[in-house]
Amino acid sequence: MVVNPAVKPRVATTGLVLTSAVVLILLAFVPLSLDASELPAVIEILVASVLLAMALLLSWLWWKRQAQRRAWAANAEARWRSFNDARINNGTTTEVTLLSVDAVQPTGSWVTIMWNRFNHVQHAWIEALPEPLWPGSVLLIAPDLTQVMPGTPWPETYFIRAADCLAWAPAEGRQP
Repeated sequence: MVVNPAVKPRVATTGLVLTSAVVLILLAFVPLSLDASELPAVIEILVASVLLAMALLLSWLWWKRQAQRRAWAANAEARWRSFNDARINNGTTTEVTLLSVDAVQPTGSWVTIMWNRFNHVQHAWIEALPEPLWPGSVLLIAPDLTQVMPGTPWPETYFIRAADCLAWAPAEGRQP
């Protein structure tokens, strides 16, 4: 399954929290009720081992999700460092947030972008990049001054060349 790297992974979901709560409650009360019951020892051991296995599985799921979140945060931090370095090392740059990928074609994609500085939403054609495009990404681009000039209307569709895309980073992981 391909996961959008621009979206921060969720650690706690409703199902995981509820299941964990039920298993913890069972772990607290079942041993007490097993001591008071007259069940054979084999059944008591079986019930206890099933509860223990469920608790271990849930612990592993929580650990795995935390590890995914930590890995995502480290990757996002590295991308933002690279993004800021590209901003410093290149001339005139601007940030656009990729709101949606409307159509993917072999030579590029039709996308909807928001110019972060102007809060302007616009359709754009972006040439194919080495990495896939993901909604929620912030692109650092070198703007084409023949398309966007002060005092002139915005073009209906903005064209972004692959060479003008200098870096990208996830919008959710932005460092202040």
